[in-house]
Amino acid sequence: MRYSQLFSKTLREAPRDADTINHKLLTQAGFVDQLMAGVYTYLPLGLKVLRNIEQIVREEMNIVGGEEILMPVLHPKDNWVTTGGWDNIDVLFKINSRTEKEYALGQSEEEIVTPLVMGRVNSYKDLPIAVYQIHWKFRDELRAKSGILRGREFFMKDMYSFHESQEDFDQYYSKVKDAYMKIFERLGLTAKVTEASGGAFSKKISYEFMVLTDAGEDDILYCEACDFCVNTEVAEGLLEGGVCSRCSASGLKKARASEVGNVFDLGQKYGKDFDMGFLDKEGQKQFPIMGCYGIGISRAMGVIVEKFNDERGIIWPESVSPFKVYLISIGKDEEAESLYKELQEKGVEVLYDDRDKNPGQKFADCDLMGIPYRVVLSGKLEDGKVELKKRSGNEVEIVSREELFARL
Repeated sequence: MRYSQLFSKTLREAPRDADTINHKLLTQAGFVDQLMAGVYTYLPLGLKVLRNIEQIVREEMNIVGGEEILMPVLHPKDNWVTTGGWDNIDVLFKINSRTEKEYALGQSEEEIVTPLVMGRVNSYKDLPIAVYQIHWKFRDELRAKSGILRGREFFMKDMYSFHESQEDFDQYYSKVKDAYMKIFERLGLTAKVTEASGGAFSKKISYEFMVLTDAGEDDILYCEACDFCVNTEVAEGLLEGGVCSRCSASGLKKARASEVGNVFDLGQKYGKDFDMGFLDKEGQKQFPIMGCYGIGISRAMGVIVEKFNDERGIIWPESVSPFKVYLISIGKDEEAESLYKELQEKGVEVLYDDRDKNPGQKFADCDLMGIPYRVVLSGKLEDGKVELKKRSGNEVEIVSREELFARL
């Protein structure tokens, strides 16, 4: 794409009310625009990043047998009354219609997915089933904060699985936990699997996937000698510097972290709430064991920015960056046009800065936007050579076109 044709442009300064790195950099670099507190427009560059994260999540959910669906955002009140959520979930957006009916905006999907799936299940032979969606969610937060980390409107993947037995559920639960770790690895993030409370209606232990960041909203205790990690809200008897309850090593570390995903064992609650079950092998009615598996797509985008940045701007991992190459010409426009077309022909996503701006501004915008590779053609270089620099490093290399294509 040519920069001159790009709808969104970089800003000279970050918004004054931006209090976190992700809010400052994503806005200044032209990825998002804040409409109001907790609500953002994703501009072309931001939407490309969101879609890249979404696709990684989709691929891994498909591998574990998830089937993608798309459920409504507008929910009938009756479903939420049935589960007790209408009066017990304080972040639920409630809407009154002109017909005097009441609705909720979806903040989770148990109330919709349970009758949807169980209406199609008759016997144990129809199980297990796992369905997921990637869609917008709404929460009536009293104080939206931390940029796109905590919004009133956010983009999320949630999957629900239905099982004949606890044993079958446990096996699948473990499989999805492994898939989550692969997802975060592909996103360039190191996530810690953290024990936490089971949510509003479950007393079972759930797992949150936490990334260490000062912009996080949770405190965790973790062990460097093993993979033990726990949210401090459920860390009974454990203190910073104390002994790990798993491996007995001393020196538990405390850190701020941001949740990027979670998995819940929902038990039989929702099947029982809707009185929707299946016939087991003996012909007796049973209720399914359900699991819920969430990943915040937009939140993950914000966490990536919080983790990968420097004084010049964002440093996107290649897997999610809107473009792979930022192309700059300094007095070699004809050669740059040729390289731009050849890169596109070879399937390399490239942003060509064809603006009539000085090189310093182009370099600054390249760094601010965080594109993984900067390629420069200039009169200082011999014919056929280009300047190549990784955004994550400081070394500048002079390479031939053939070397450039091999590297990319």
